[in-house]
Amino acid sequence: MRLTILGGGGFRVPLVYGALLGDHAEGRVSHVTLYDEDPARLTAMARVLHDQAEAAGVSDAPAVTATTDLDEALRGADFVFSAIRVGGLEGRAADERIALAEGVLGQETVGAGGIAYGLRTVPVARAIARRIARSAPEAWVINFTNPAGLVTEAMAEELGERVIGICDSPVGLGRRIARLLGARPEEAWIDYVGLNHLGWVRGLRIGGRDELPRLLADTKALESFEEGRLFGAEWLRSLGAIPNEYLHYYYFNRDTVRAYQEAEQTRGAFLRDQQRGFYAEAGRAGRPAGAALAAWDRTRAEREATYMAENREAAGVGERDESDLESGGYEKVALALMRAIARDERATLILNVRNGSTLSVLDAAAVIEVPCLVDANGAHPVGVAQLPLHAAGLVTAVKAVEREVLAAAASGSRAAAVKAFALHPLVDSVAVARRLLDGYAAEHPGLAYLR
Repeated sequence: MRLTILGGGGFRVPLVYGALLGDHAEGRVSHVTLYDEDPARLTAMARVLHDQAEAAGVSDAPAVTATTDLDEALRGADFVFSAIRVGGLEGRAADERIALAEGVLGQETVGAGGIAYGLRTVPVARAIARRIARSAPEAWVINFTNPAGLVTEAMAEELGERVIGICDSPVGLGRRIARLLGARPEEAWIDYVGLNHLGWVRGLRIGGRDELPRLLADTKALESFEEGRLFGAEWLRSLGAIPNEYLHYYYFNRDTVRAYQEAEQTRGAFLRDQQRGFYAEAGRAGRPAGAALAAWDRTRAEREATYMAENREAAGVGERDESDLESGGYEKVALALMRAIARDERATLILNVRNGSTLSVLDAAAVIEVPCLVDANGAHPVGVAQLPLHAAGLVTAVKAVEREVLAAAASGSRAAAVKAFALHPLVDSVAVARRLLDGYAAEHPGLAYLR
């Protein structure tokens, strides 16, 4: 099989390639094409992947080619991973800074920052989807690009059911809960439902029995893992569920905004500066064998340790425990998804897919994040219990915002863009919404289409 990675110079690409190196089954990926608009990032990433293959000692490692030509990258692809970042980390840093200056959250996918990122990304994602439909009509597209649910919904307008979104947050959350309950994660059924970065674990069944109530009753156990420390045992018991970590931005918004404003630099600015150093080091000619991979490993360890540091500061819970540093394994989910489709190796995975009739509060085209049964025909959402009112309110409000972003990106309407900002639960004034859009439009050439 041939895999194309859009955003092939991106920092997380070695996670995907590492998973491919461990796959020795018949029909595995034999060739990876990296596509990126930045040749220097492609060069650096190709060196990291070469080091990975050498370190793994795999004689038949997937071949790697790199290109800045999109049509060339797509030609012959069986699967396409979309992991682009429109505006780069400089754009993310600006998204955060402009929002915080108005006293509202500027996180990458949540609140004003997520809206700005979506307004930049959706037109590009739609154009890429059209190119895929033309150049690789039989390819399956796995979307990692944030805001993942919104971008998947935009690409689905062109690609239908052949685009599926992935996020590692619910995977990591489910794994942590299962292990706390003494179960192997792969043997547990996780009742998870919501939108991307806006979902809840409402049950975790082991051998047909829901064990989540046992965890919710145990304060010590609840406070032993990341989400338990962020939200606190009392609040989790009030909800009767374990929220995705991103809901901390909603439930503790004022505390989080204050922590972000008091931080030395925003997350986007930190990653921008950190990755400048990494790409300069990894791309330098004449470095010894293994140096590029070593630089990536060091950078990744620092990145993981500082993830959501401001939220932990707001919650007063200090640094991350070693047990929380393991990623959700989105690369493993992606590999399982490819296997299920290409080889009909049926799997159950939490994915971003079209709603159909799964959640009655949303229409059929809305992309939601729920457990899915995956086979050769794609991903099929599993029927779930309906959302309680507090969750339904958040989900429908945020989906309304996403629809305004999609409308603004399609029409170029400034009014629709202002409406997107103003309707978001974390933006508290129409006047603030207008100033946010003005600030983002002045900063980002990619928003020049809004009028």
